[in-house]
Amino acid sequence: MNGNNPARWRSNPEQWRNKLSAEQFRVCWEKGTEQPYSGALLHNRKSGDYQCVCCKSVLFHSGAKFDSGCGWPSFDRAIEGTVTYTEDRSHGMARVEITCSQCGSHLGHVFPDGPTETGQRYCVNSLSLDFEPDTDA
Repeated sequence: MNGNNPARWRSNPEQWRNKLSAEQFRVCWEKGTEQPYSGALLHNRKSGDYQCVCCKSVLFHSGAKFDSGCGWPSFDRAIEGTVTYTEDRSHGMARVEITCSQCGSHLGHVFPDGPTETGQRYCVNSLSLDFEPDTDA
């Protein structure tokens, strides 16, 4: 898969156990998934940046967000170099997992069925993200 090799940046998951909620830890470091339509950022329409909840790396700009109807925040592109792509054959499916290139935290998956010109749908757990609104907004 394309993407950066996060080995030199990868965090020790245990360092996050006391810094994240139990549910955030499950999603980010045990590759869990939040319930569809439950995420706090699903319907966020504000301008700003979406950051990794662990290391605060900026991963997505609000202009890349769209409503895919899948139940999780969706983006048509990540900021170049911020996401690592790994083949995921768990749960009897062939998917592409996305992780933060800086710390290795699980974000979600990317699918080649997006409706925009990129053709991509980054399906991301709200629990893996923080949102920083634009200061101009």
